[in-house]
Amino acid sequence: MRFFNFNHLKICFVLFGVALVCFLNSCGIYKPVDARKVSPNADERVRKNLEEGRGFTLMGGGKSGKTNYQFASSNPMWRATLEILDFLPLANVDYSGGIITTDWYNEGTGSNESIKITIRFLTNEIRADGLKIIVHKKKCNIQQKCSVKKITSALEDELQVAILRKAAIFEKEYNQKNRKKRPKKQ
Repeated sequence: MRFFNFNHLKICFVLFGVALVCFLNSCGIYKPVDARKVSPNADERVRKNLEEGRGFTLMGGGKSGKTNYQFASSNPMWRATLEILDFLPLANVDYSGGIITTDWYNEGTGSNESIKITIRFLTNEIRADGLKIIVHKKKCNIQQKCSVKKITSALEDELQVAILRKAAIFEKEYNQKNRKKRPKKQ
């Protein structure tokens, strides 16, 4: 005795397909187009659709006219931080999250001690309060039992000053380059 017949399954798929086509045709989603009335140029069709108010945008995209893209290469604080920390191995670099974390680093002076630096960006502006620098120190004993502690040291202040100086230089170079490109107003 057979409970399942593949022919019934085929019939169900065909009926479902017919019902779907009828539904789409009746609700106006599918509209046949006369090729004589529609331009084959995609840019012209897009312009016409925008003029007629057709289509949709996500989160208001394209409506404001003021698009401000932020890329890591255009942010002087970000660039300066990466350049200052270029000697350290990086464990996590997340531009959208505004954080850079180094891997554990040991200079070779104390084989049982290493440091890890985390830099959080609180703003894109070049300001002393725009960075939060956290230094962790890991100390291991002979049995490889390690303890990790957050420390406050002069290293945090030195890094902050170095990053701010480098970011100011990058910003100055960027402004000078853009000043040359802009036409003078008369």
